Amino acid sequence: MPVEEPITGFAVAVVREDGRWQCSALDQAALAELDAAITELRKLRSTGAVFGMLAVDDEFFVIVRPTPSGAQLMMSDAAAALDYDIAADVLDLLRAEPPDEDDDTIWPEGDLEVLSDLGMPAPELEVIAGETDLYPDEQLGMIAQRCGFGDEFNKVLDEL
Repeated sequence: MPVEEPITGFAVAVVREDGRWQCSALDQAALAELDAAITELRKLRSTGAVFGMLAVDDEFFVIVRPTPSGAQLMMSDAAAALDYDIAADVLDLLRAEPPDEDDDTIWPEGDLEVLSDLGMPAPELEVIAGETDLYPDEQLGMIAQRCGFGDEFNKVLDEL
């Protein structure tokens, strides 16, 4: 049986309550299993926005926003589904086909409007996801800055 390498990266929960942003680290299990990420985010009760930002192995990022009927999802690179279970889970939930093994094109998959109500329009999110010379933490940092919680996001990353 092959030994699986542990997944590196981070998972951050973002909550907007009464006009204030709060960020906190999610358990590392959220990087391996989409269900774990969604379950942890659902535990965060808020009248405002609740979503998660996951950076996986310096390869891609996922934004997870629980909804009453499931979750809004956006992944920066659909091809990651060929190598990562969590990315395959995202495509399954989106009912999207994984790319061919030999397709090395990077494209985002999912709901590009996932954060549009928080100041991140779909076209901007698509541009950030397409910045292949940036690491996922840098891309998520740009999103956090644009939405107005960059300082809170950076504090959590500094503690990890």
